[in-house]
Amino acid sequence: MDALSGIYTRWASGVLFPLHERLKGHDSVAVRRRLERSQWLRPEQITAEQALRLRGFLVDIGTRVPYWRDLFRERGFDPAAVTSIADLQALPLLNKVDIRQNVERMKADGRGPLSRYNTGGSSGQPLVFYIGKARKTHDVAAKWRATRWWGVDIGDTEAVIWGSPIEHGAQDRIRLLRDKLMRSTLLPAFEMSDAKLDEFVAWIRRERPRMLFGYPSALSYIARHAQKQGVRLDNIGVKVAFVTSERLYDEQRTAIQAAFACRVANGYGGRDAGFLAHECPEGSMHLTAEDIVVETLDPAGKPVAAGMPGEIVVTHLATADFPFVRYRTGDVGVLDDKSCRCGRGLPVLRELQGRSTDFVVAADGTVMHGLALIYVIRDLPGIEGFKVTQESRTLTRVELVTDAQFVSANESLIVAGFKKRLGADVEVRVNRVTAIAPEKSGKYRYIVSHALGAG
Repeated sequence: MDALSGIYTRWASGVLFPLHERLKGHDSVAVRRRLERSQWLRPEQITAEQALRLRGFLVDIGTRVPYWRDLFRERGFDPAAVTSIADLQALPLLNKVDIRQNVERMKADGRGPLSRYNTGGSSGQPLVFYIGKARKTHDVAAKWRATRWWGVDIGDTEAVIWGSPIEHGAQDRIRLLRDKLMRSTLLPAFEMSDAKLDEFVAWIRRERPRMLFGYPSALSYIARHAQKQGVRLDNIGVKVAFVTSERLYDEQRTAIQAAFACRVANGYGGRDAGFLAHECPEGSMHLTAEDIVVETLDPAGKPVAAGMPGEIVVTHLATADFPFVRYRTGDVGVLDDKSCRCGRGLPVLRELQGRSTDFVVAADGTVMHGLALIYVIRDLPGIEGFKVTQESRTLTRVELVTDAQFVSANESLIVAGFKKRLGADVEVRVNRVTAIAPEKSGKYRYIVSHALGAG
């Protein structure tokens, strides 16, 4: 990185981005600094601080949030008496159905402005929920802290290989201007045709980004394409590739590292659960324990020991305006009881299991990310679960678990949306089922393609 570029990065990180956050009403700089101090505390200090913040959070939502106020009263639960994370076990688990059925009662009295979000990508269950400024601030600060672990910062040139569609409203134009000032460029991951991959590789070689951010499947796809074409990407100065939103497989990490001659930093989180964990340069996935409580539970809802797999359940302490308490992520993980060599006292997520989103291929051979199809489904009312199976380039099946809010017209919307992406002549069969069956392995996959590699 030349001196001028370094000066720009320091200005963007130290002046421009903090100004941007302050104008949005976010206290991200102060929170990031708090997190950068607390990460070096001893584990027992972090645990004690976490319990203290948990008690304050529960007292707050027990006063201001109708859903939790009533639940605490019905359970005889006194949030002011909470002294440890174990006290959460007196409360029931929160799932997507609970939230869908109680959206308005989940909103806090006297809350600030809330933003509407939806999810349903890797979980297969669409969910509409709301996020306040405190939660947004936390997510920005936690991601910012983890970014700086790797010797890069906001303002360094970045290629973002992501699936969010680009709109053209006023807010999106502002976002594009912000990204330009921060030297962050979106390369849409939905389409992965050879022509698009050539464009991505050419852009990366020309712009020489310091960091990459995206789906591990998409980054590894670009890496393999460049290798196949004999195009070098290992001499352009990429320092780190941040990957998230899917399970990172060993072969993907190897392909990305080999192609770009950089380290791969895995991240774990979501719009609903929050920014949960990020990999440090020593290779440990550190939980953002200052603001997020993570439990791993067995099928009966009981805690499992460190080193044993369990469902990841999250209580996010920055969600008082729309609280997530003991929220079931549907993911399976293994917590570690050992400290990391990096010296941070943050707990470690040893392993994350069972998250995967596949690519699909259009009738004309265009490869695109599976989320291109998921986005068609996930915000339609009345859908409790789904699975998309691409049998061939000419036939795709959609299984839907629906409730009383689902209307038949939504089937036509799904068919039309899929045909727009896969091809007008592709047959799309929509079937309503009572449940989605797991794979033989016991894991669930919500996008399955048998057409990749087929002519």
